Amino acid sequence: MTTSDDGGGALGHEHLDKLTENLRKVEALSKRLMEVMSHKTTHNPALNAPNQELFTRAATAYWSQAMQNPAKLLEDQIEFWGKSVKHFAEAQQALAQGKLVAPEDPGPSDKRFSNPLWDSHPYFNFVKQQYLINAEAIEQAVAGVEGMDAKEKRRLSYFAQQIVDMMSPTNYLATNPDALEKALETEGQSLVQGLENLIADLEANDGELVVRLADEQAFEVGGNIAASPGEVVYRNRMMEVIQYKPSTETVHETPVVLFPPWINKFYILDLKPQNSLIKWVVEQGYTLFVVSWVNPDRSYAEIGLEDYIEEGVLAAIREVKAICGVEQVNAVGYCIAGTTLSMALALMKKRGDKSVKSATFFTALTDFSDQGEFTPFLQDDFIDGIEEEVAEQGILRSYIMSRTFSYLRSNDLVYGPAVRSYMLGEAPPAFDLLYWNGDSTNLPGRMTTQYLRGLCQRNEFCEDGIKILGETLHVKDVSVPLMSISCETDHIAAWKDIYRGVQQMGSRSKIFIVSESGHIAGIVNPPSKKKYGHYTNSDLKGDANAWMEGATFHEGSWWPRWEEWLSKRSGKQIPARDIGDSDHPGLAPAPGTYVVAKSKA
Repeated sequence: MTTSDDGGGALGHEHLDKLTENLRKVEALSKRLMEVMSHKTTHNPALNAPNQELFTRAATAYWSQAMQNPAKLLEDQIEFWGKSVKHFAEAQQALAQGKLVAPEDPGPSDKRFSNPLWDSHPYFNFVKQQYLINAEAIEQAVAGVEGMDAKEKRRLSYFAQQIVDMMSPTNYLATNPDALEKALETEGQSLVQGLENLIADLEANDGELVVRLADEQAFEVGGNIAASPGEVVYRNRMMEVIQYKPSTETVHETPVVLFPPWINKFYILDLKPQNSLIKWVVEQGYTLFVVSWVNPDRSYAEIGLEDYIEEGVLAAIREVKAICGVEQVNAVGYCIAGTTLSMALALMKKRGDKSVKSATFFTALTDFSDQGEFTPFLQDDFIDGIEEEVAEQGILRSYIMSRTFSYLRSNDLVYGPAVRSYMLGEAPPAFDLLYWNGDSTNLPGRMTTQYLRGLCQRNEFCEDGIKILGETLHVKDVSVPLMSISCETDHIAAWKDIYRGVQQMGSRSKIFIVSESGHIAGIVNPPSKKKYGHYTNSDLKGDANAWMEGATFHEGSWWPRWEEWLSKRSGKQIPARDIGDSDHPGLAPAPGTYVVAKSKA
């Protein structure tokens, strides 16, 4: 680490004075920090960690195993002790010999430890190596626990990993060479700016720490993102329906109505022209309508899945049919809105309603028999806590859901950004995707409970059926021609789980696709990027592994394949439609008013 401009080993007086001055600023800012923390918004403590029963069961299983096989316990302990003592002895020996160098073998690569000092500086290398030894010991201890339920073991592994990630030396100033170097280079200004960033994030979220991932001043919804031209042509308490302006002289007769998830906002599909699915669909010659969901406040406490179906999906389809003068539409549902679309289709089947000609699902789960990476949060202790939270607040506040998603990728979405912002004093990047990720929404209390209990825990839609709007709905009742797009590395809706649900759907015409990449990048994958490919296989009789073994890989985006399928179900070409009609005048320019409403408690 350089400590002076001329490469010398000591700070000059001017630099030392400046550093001292900035450290005084840190002290003053600390008082402001304490002030904002004293007014911190509270939430149900059960949402912070699993109840103690999980750790009690783990400890009981561990010690029971130790009593039955003490040699195994001693073996694990001695291995850990041996590595730690050997590591310390080697460092002591190097010091005694005056060799202040790190060992030749720096250990496994990890992007958290990209600074060369982690490998070349004896102090930082010692800290890193001991952390890795400790992490390995914890991981081995958890992996070796026997006699626990598989779900409980999965939860134990997740929370143990959270401890390992939190304790990384990169997360602490005294053991982070990047932060220490930056503090000296900037004469402490980076620490001042970092604390300013921390306090700003706390103040913006009523004392709750939500790390800002993107520069919020760099984007304007309806300005440089979500800027495709269109008009809101219908509005009710649940949604706005946006009709997009045609860009071709003729269009397919059958319109497309797209339902995005109401967890986050629809403009992930319209960030910028280069990767806008909305713009691309319009350019292919379709009349496109997109739903923009309301961001609910406490007055929406009793809104349930039935309201999202009746006043959302069914209302949008009804109004689109009226505007276009058609009997059928092609419907698209993304994530939770795809799950809801599938239930709506089952309800329409029961009612004899044939308004949907085909359905497309983007990363939409219907079979929740395997809870995947959300297993730690879908057990009774957490859901009991959520029920208590929504009973008190009326809604599941946006930061709680946002925090849950972030901790599934904690190093990338929590600790890494926190280090850059709070210890290095860097401004968050001007990254549209991360801006959208931070523009989160609340969830109605009743709907949250229905989803977590009825679908996630009891898997009612695929088991005995879920009772909604006077009908018992089952996945087998989804009988329209359909295409389902899943994503290979999706940690929110795993492709194998989506596949199981599609297999159970009653349609005689089903196409299943697996796109490369994850929940967002696998869907927002324009052909012009030539980035991610996709897999296809028409044989859906076997399990997911058999499907993938027999699948064909295709270079490039799945968008053109979907459009070719969609065009065959979209009727003849007609002159491009004007926006709205006499009964549906323009209420506001796209992207509408609901999308710009911020989360409120």
